[in-house]
Amino acid sequence: MATTDQSGQRAPGPLTGLRVVELGNFIAAPSAGRLMADFGADVVKVERPAGGDELRRWRLHEGDTSLLFRAMNRNKRSVTLDLKHPEGRAVALELIGRCDIVLENFRPGTLEGWGLAPEQMREANPGLIVTRISGYGQTGPYHDRPGFGGVAEAIGGLRHLTGYPDRPPTRVGISLADSVAGLYAVIGSLAALQRRAATGRGDTIDVALYEAVYSLMESLTPDYDAFAVERERTGSSLPGIAPSNNYLCGDGRYVVISGNGDSIYKRLMQVIGRPDLADAPELADNAGRVRHAEELDDAISAWTGRLSHDEVLKLLDDGQIPSGPIFTAAEIAADPHYAARGMVERHRVAIAAGDERDVAFPGIVPKFTEEPGRTRWLGPELGEHTDAVLAEIGIDDARRTALRDMGVV
Repeated sequence: MATTDQSGQRAPGPLTGLRVVELGNFIAAPSAGRLMADFGADVVKVERPAGGDELRRWRLHEGDTSLLFRAMNRNKRSVTLDLKHPEGRAVALELIGRCDIVLENFRPGTLEGWGLAPEQMREANPGLIVTRISGYGQTGPYHDRPGFGGVAEAIGGLRHLTGYPDRPPTRVGISLADSVAGLYAVIGSLAALQRRAATGRGDTIDVALYEAVYSLMESLTPDYDAFAVERERTGSSLPGIAPSNNYLCGDGRYVVISGNGDSIYKRLMQVIGRPDLADAPELADNAGRVRHAEELDDAISAWTGRLSHDEVLKLLDDGQIPSGPIFTAAEIAADPHYAARGMVERHRVAIAAGDERDVAFPGIVPKFTEEPGRTRWLGPELGEHTDAVLAEIGIDDARRTALRDMGVV
């Protein structure tokens, strides 16, 4: 397999030459594959011949392929392959024999049931790195339970802290657990590559969705274990840090203000016309401010409530206070800083039958000074690259025809 773009030219990026086979659906493994593909890796996404990745139909407004799929699977090549069929398994092992990393997010035991356990893959490729993402990991008493990101947010402790104390727990509006697990999958894969370069040995990386969430929970369990402090939902404020909150302006819009650094706090109090609070000795450090957090929030809210959203942000910016608006999608798409950083890219895409448009998609993160990543193409059509990829691994026209006749591709 070769790392090329749609025109056959060499793909740019620091991961050029890296070959990845993605056996994954939905968000978690595909998000890891997208990050690798963004920086030049040749990521071959293996999908079911009938229907492909279910994400193609998630958040589908019109047409037959969602923009969510197009975004999550940019820069990848799509191959259709029935992994349950013996011939599909054989082709998969031929692909795997020529790659560096396999990404998968099936329920534990699924690949083993198809004859594609990591040990069997390494018979075809001894140096292979297999990165596995699942709800609860490959071991432990819960390992064979089905697990999606929302469940992982609950088990991992995040859902208990999200929302207001007088209301039920809520969730963030994105697939946070899956995306964070994808980041850990990339970190683990690249770390394993570094070790393989020294030892020649492959490895298996085990990423659990709930553990990815739990890793973000800061001092949640240490504070409980040491001090019997059980954190609860606190709405838009951040416990133990003050002042830091959302504040309502006179025109009905909110701003976020983070005035919790000692020197920042003093500047903030001067900006809002409360030098008495700036100089109060009991508010000189964060611990004191936390004890008076409600009083400080009331003072800031009284000030923001007299001014418009734009006036508040201008005065805070002049005072060098960390603050910002709460952007909508429309505001992100129109923002000059997003544009200057290349974080809103426009790509031509079919959004419905006969309707093709330039649509705003997220840019590449992180930025590289040399050989930066780029969006070479959006998430592909189902099976768009099957013939090309199979030809690259030596499967000729006759065998491809036979595979089609059997329904394997």
